Amino acid sequence: MNDQLVEAAGQDSVARLRDLHVLYRTRGSELHAVRGVQLAVRRGEILALVGESGSGKTSIAMALLGLLLEGPGRASIRGEVDVLGVDLLHASAQERRTLRKERLGAVFQDPMTSLNPTMTIGRQLMEVSGTADKAMDLLDAVGVPEAKLRLRSYPHELSGGQRQRVMIAMAIAREPALVVADEPTTALDVTIQAQILQLLKQLRDELGSAFVLVTHDLGVASQIADRIVVCYGGRVSEVGPSGEVLARAVNPYTADLLQSRITLGSDRDRLLPTLPGEPPDPRRWPSGCPFAPRCAYVLPECETALPELVPAGDGILSACIRTAELQTTLRRPAEAAAWPAPRPESAADPVVLQLAGVHKTFRIRTGGWRRESLHALRGVELEVAAGGSVALVGESGCGKSTVLRAIAGLIPIDGGTIDLRAAGRPQMVFQDAGASLTPWLTVGEQVGERLRTEGLSRAGRAARIREALERVGLASDVARRKPAHLSGGQRQRVALARAVVVPPPVLLCDEPTSSLDVSLAATVLNLIGTLRRELNMAVLFVTHDLAAARYVADDVAVMYLGRIVEIGPAHEVTARPLHPYTKALLAAVPDVGRVSPEAKGELPSPLRPPSGCPYHPRCREAVPQCAVDDQPLRLADPAGLRRAACIHVSERAG
Repeated sequence: MNDQLVEAAGQDSVARLRDLHVLYRTRGSELHAVRGVQLAVRRGEILALVGESGSGKTSIAMALLGLLLEGPGRASIRGEVDVLGVDLLHASAQERRTLRKERLGAVFQDPMTSLNPTMTIGRQLMEVSGTADKAMDLLDAVGVPEAKLRLRSYPHELSGGQRQRVMIAMAIAREPALVVADEPTTALDVTIQAQILQLLKQLRDELGSAFVLVTHDLGVASQIADRIVVCYGGRVSEVGPSGEVLARAVNPYTADLLQSRITLGSDRDRLLPTLPGEPPDPRRWPSGCPFAPRCAYVLPECETALPELVPAGDGILSACIRTAELQTTLRRPAEAAAWPAPRPESAADPVVLQLAGVHKTFRIRTGGWRRESLHALRGVELEVAAGGSVALVGESGCGKSTVLRAIAGLIPIDGGTIDLRAAGRPQMVFQDAGASLTPWLTVGEQVGERLRTEGLSRAGRAARIREALERVGLASDVARRKPAHLSGGQRQRVALARAVVVPPPVLLCDEPTSSLDVSLAATVLNLIGTLRRELNMAVLFVTHDLAAARYVADDVAVMYLGRIVEIGPAHEVTARPLHPYTKALLAAVPDVGRVSPEAKGELPSPLRPPSGCPYHPRCREAVPQCAVDDQPLRLADPAGLRRAACIHVSERAG
């Protein structure tokens, strides 16, 4: 039956994988990343590879590009990889390079690691397009504004969305038959993500190219994919038309992935559903179904029989020995549990953190010896109560992280006040926990650093470390391990344990879930909410995802170009947004069954902000006065709970 997955594409396929195995050898051990994958990519389709980290998605994508066969870390590959009639496993290195140059395109997650920082965008584009005119046409095609000017720019002078557009321009320069995009939107804001996804779909329609999109977010896949391939344990667990897979997943793993997604409709009064346990170790795969240890429908034979893909109706194939039964009996898991320590609502909670008129300006070198002022924060006003939570949302460059760094004392402010009205210092949890942990120290040594001033005995210190690790769901023996030996989710838990081993008055979270798989992200959000309630901490949570903000926070503050443009209770802001920018952010949240409209334009440079209301060049509700008059935050309800900086607020307040 697996062969049918390949043969069904017939002569209309641009790539075929047969019994693909990918093995990596590291430090004397063998990591079997891909195990017997059969797959075909059809001409002109967008195929999404989804699944958790370690499921084999990226290895499959790199095999299609022939990149695993070259370089010092090359993998051992078995099976068949046929791309546009070229057998990549037996082709010479020159033949693979020629195929990539002439007929393949690639877009990677972080364009800064793919673009040459010492070369202008124009020179890099001309290497693949040939002439400056063609390079400028490519930038126009992918929607980069002021294309002629951008040809002279260096990568660091572009925004994240513009850099990703440049990568797409390079990928389509020779009108390739196949483009592989590996997590191209993971690090982008939701508005820019929506633009990039729409761009990929538009290019597919115009060029007729096939696209393979690697992502861990089923919501992203649902926006543009024709077919979805769900990967787990180095194998394909389910595949079928996008709409069918998302509407009635028949594989237990796919169903659990869908349940773990945080959406604008997630129940704020309950813990998010999560997948139990963790993905299996690719160095020691179980003999049976790799999902069996985590599956709610497991049978004894699942632990010994490796399931093959079988038909499940409507074009879906599922690798489960209970496929026929689960087509009609697969149900959602039991309702998630309520918060273990519900926090009573109280208007009397004291304010533990207050920002009043906070300004921050950076001096940025813009060429030669010339420097310009970048106004990162412009009069930020904010309060956080004890045990409360406020989410700061907005696109990259709006000032969210600068607010956290100023509160943590990592940068000085130029004006205003930051008043911390509680004993202790705020603690920060960063987006990349791996980069914030010292690689040569054990977990116990790093968690215990904050206990040095507590006057504890060695036994007392060890007990506190063990308690902190157990509080975040880690076994006590993790204290003896180093960060490199932990998964991404475990490292993020260690960062939280280090922050709360001495409970801080304020926990500062800077995008702690943006790079995590959906289930791990749900686990971390549940953990932050639980710790906040148990320790009565105030939490300031930075994110660009309003669905996450709505779930984790009591109040949401929307930032744009260094200012708060709307603030209010989370459920109110997300259900009834007042500011046009908040509306755009909400519309761009990717969700299964809903197509996100393309947001208008990109965040202007804070070096040269627009006159009047800073959002007016992108606003669909702007009137001529918006280009002249800046708008202060106005009260939008009699209770004073909601405020928005929009000329139309007074009309809505009634």
